[in-house]
Amino acid sequence: MSRRWRVGLAAIAAAAALTTPWAWGAVSALGSGAAQESAVPPDARRGAEQTLLTFPEWYLVHSPAEYARIVAVKPPQAFPFIGQVGQLWSAYATVTREQMRRDYPFNAGYHVMIWVIATSTTAEYALRSVYENTLGRVSWLLDGARLTDEDRYAAKAAQEYVDFIRQEPWYLFDFTSRLKHLWTDVPMTGPGMVRKWERRYALTTEYAIKAVYGKLIEKATRAAYTPALMTTDVVVEQLPQTWAPPPRVEVLRRLPDGRALLSLPRYFDFRLAATTLAQQGVRIVDIAGNGDKSPILVTVWANDDANPQKGDWQVLFEQPLTMPAHARRLGLLMPVGRLSTFLADAPTMGFTPEHVYDY
Repeated sequence: MSRRWRVGLAAIAAAAALTTPWAWGAVSALGSGAAQESAVPPDARRGAEQTLLTFPEWYLVHSPAEYARIVAVKPPQAFPFIGQVGQLWSAYATVTREQMRRDYPFNAGYHVMIWVIATSTTAEYALRSVYENTLGRVSWLLDGARLTDEDRYAAKAAQEYVDFIRQEPWYLFDFTSRLKHLWTDVPMTGPGMVRKWERRYALTTEYAIKAVYGKLIEKATRAAYTPALMTTDVVVEQLPQTWAPPPRVEVLRRLPDGRALLSLPRYFDFRLAATTLAQQGVRIVDIAGNGDKSPILVTVWANDDANPQKGDWQVLFEQPLTMPAHARRLGLLMPVGRLSTFLADAPTMGFTPEHVYDY
């Protein structure tokens, strides 16, 4: 770990108190464990342990996404802040145990990043839970338990935030613009005046703190980290000569044995691209240097009556979802060579794929 990296991390850790620093991909190049014999170039390979360690990082996208779904129809106190903290730390413990069981490299840098973002998320969610279940709940009850224009504006901003952080670092989100439009576009008078002004106070405080904090994190991160690759190289078998790649998928090289090296978008869009390939009958056999027998983590949504045990995968964890109701998140660990078939068949098994953790 370089001194520059440690200084940047120290700056982030010192600031991490009131909101969540999703330092996307900041240490994605750390660690080892990629397959030695792979058509993926060495500089595009990533360690096998990272399919496990990226879950806690991505939970801090899944959690705001669930928050956005809830506040679109309910007040923020309906969101289980404390329960989400429990899910975060429990899942981190589970993936760490699996990492140790498989004797993967420890990847200290990634663990430190997870500790920082998980600790700051714990602090943020604890504060928000207290506020929303006291002042927030009182204003909600005093004004007839109905959503105000401010509630609807906040719900829209929450969804915009989720859409943004699926692709970009959280600290680049324009909180300043959301704060400005709260005061210029949302009517200051109307039904539920107590609720309206309580929400204005809460949202103004949140957006202002995150706008300032985000700038600090951006400066620290740019000084400390090399930007992460935004693509994932994969090897597919038997690619037809006439095959036309879908959007954002590029054929890098055709191999003598009929396989091909492709470039797919990374992060949220990897699942979308991999699913499109699967539906076209193109099977992935190597992801970022991890061969067809290497494990890869996939999370899905499943109804309460779905049986996740029927399949050639390991159920690593289960997490109940608040919205959609009567559903849960399953963490499934399966061979890379099984991924394409699984993505193509998931709907018929009662699963909705949420994310593929592409190392």
